[in-house]
Amino acid sequence: MQEKGTISIHTENIFPIIKKFLYSDNEIFLRELVSNAVDATQKIKRLATLGQYSGELGDTTVEVSFDEKKKTITISDHGLGMTAEEIKKYINQVAFSGAEEFVEKFKDAKDANEIIGKFGLGFYSAFMVADKVEINTLSYQEGAEAAKWTCDGSTSFEISKGKRKERGTDIILHINKDSEEFLDKFKLQGILDKYAKFLPVPIKFGTKTESVEDGVDDKGEKKWKSVEVDNFINTTAPIWTKSPSELTDEDYLKFYKELYPMSEDPLFWIHLNVDYPFNLTGVLYFPKVKNEFELQRNKIKLFSRQVFITDEVKDIVPEFLMLLHGVIDSPDIPLNVSRSFLQADSNVKKINSYITKKVADKLAELYKKDRKAYEQKWGDIGLFVKYGMISEDKFYEKGKDFALLKNTNGEFFTIEEYQSKIKPNQTDKNDQAVILYATDLDKQDSFIQSANKKDYDVLVMDSPIDSHFIQNLESKLEKTQLKRVDADVAEKLIQKDETYANLLTEDQSKEVKEIFDKAINNKTYTVEVEGLSPEELPVTITMEEFMRRMKEMAATGGGGMGFYGSLPDAYKVAINGNHPAVDKVLKAATEEEKIKIAKQSFDLALLSQGLLTGKDLTAFVRRSVEML
Repeated sequence: MQEKGTISIHTENIFPIIKKFLYSDNEIFLRELVSNAVDATQKIKRLATLGQYSGELGDTTVEVSFDEKKKTITISDHGLGMTAEEIKKYINQVAFSGAEEFVEKFKDAKDANEIIGKFGLGFYSAFMVADKVEINTLSYQEGAEAAKWTCDGSTSFEISKGKRKERGTDIILHINKDSEEFLDKFKLQGILDKYAKFLPVPIKFGTKTESVEDGVDDKGEKKWKSVEVDNFINTTAPIWTKSPSELTDEDYLKFYKELYPMSEDPLFWIHLNVDYPFNLTGVLYFPKVKNEFELQRNKIKLFSRQVFITDEVKDIVPEFLMLLHGVIDSPDIPLNVSRSFLQADSNVKKINSYITKKVADKLAELYKKDRKAYEQKWGDIGLFVKYGMISEDKFYEKGKDFALLKNTNGEFFTIEEYQSKIKPNQTDKNDQAVILYATDLDKQDSFIQSANKKDYDVLVMDSPIDSHFIQNLESKLEKTQLKRVDADVAEKLIQKDETYANLLTEDQSKEVKEIFDKAINNKTYTVEVEGLSPEELPVTITMEEFMRRMKEMAATGGGGMGFYGSLPDAYKVAINGNHPAVDKVLKAATEEEKIKIAKQSFDLALLSQGLLTGKDLTAFVRRSVEML
């Protein structure tokens, strides 16, 4: 058997494209060739199960080896093997039609996954790193002859009689000069760990040293010795391939540690398992994220039939669940096409919806099963739930039943429970419920205390996502508005019919305003004299809710809010006309003394909010010492 010929691809351009445009991702040659070996091995097992192969299966390990001197990498299997005719069919006739169209379409490809596999090019990825490839193979079919195929990266090939004695295939890559980095044990180990860690057939790569017990010493303590053992890369039956009923909590936690060795234990996990209308398995873990909002993305690994593909799962997993950890395995996700196609694919949309539903169901189950335990985890879970409710209406509808609001007393409420709680006392004269919230308990303490004196409840909204969650709640809840507790003085946060009368005459109010305007001497502060409770502070500084929200949204890149971001901060200074300090200002002997007391009252208000800094703080301290 001796034959020479050319690979039928109708163009000379295919190899330069493989080498040039796929070069940035050249490590995937090993993923493709090992996956092919695994497929061939699984097929022979299947034929044996069906009674179509009666020979001994024997050892079905796939072995990867390399020879630094000969500059070769070899992938060996004991799978189906091929006849010379099958080599011509599967190797020489690349599995796509119209190579010219292919060349034109993918000449600007940036990502190897746009090409490899989609057009039957998995095997040809070998030419990204090799300037010659050999196949030595013997088919499982009775009476088959061993065959050898050689190609030097041009479109010429040679088929001759082979020497292989056992069923299966060896792929031998003669590594080119630019790719000699792959002739390294640690480099190959790393690639195999990345792509082959959970393949369903044992993958062997050399040997490793292990310590084993070797009797006991004179003191009766265990002795150990080092032995060389086969280095198996993979776990052939990872937990997502098993039924949840077979698994314990320890199994899930052990697998999590395998994926993320340095991480804290997860809060809980969701086992995905569906075979209609698409095929999907996997385990998603809720990690402890606290407020590390951007740090933990790209932690979900995407597999296809246990072959690792990518940890870029943006279109498959809903945006708000990108902070989850774990694995998803689906042969139904189109892997080797451009991402724009991925988004349009109907299976991807169904999978996205399924994952959203599973997560919502799991959270609802945890909430109903043990509310106390759920409340304790809310600091970690809340980020996911709020993000989901903001980004997806379907998730909001489910989430509103298990989303929790926490007040400054550390009590938790569902949205419905909280609405019922505040309705009697926090409804304004226009029949609007007013939800008060704080974003910084220390800074806003005096405002919280003032609100509490009026029996108003205050929520804690201090996570990175809460400014958006507040907007979302306001748009969803009827006849409800949210106000930060320092958006106005306590009497005016919730507009009621009853108000405190201002005990100052019109002339006195005018004089007090003029004195404070002079003392403050800053146009960003608007002074108003109001009738407030004598127990409130003499001066309160607030920023109106609408303006502050617009500025916050501008700061976090909120669409169309840039104009507000460029405006200077504008504060309202409420002078409590019923406070004894204001009376003291009016009765002071000189204008200088009046301004000094006004300035001191204003600085105290600034100080209570952390707004007094630098030279102004130094001047305040000196003035305070003088006034003692």
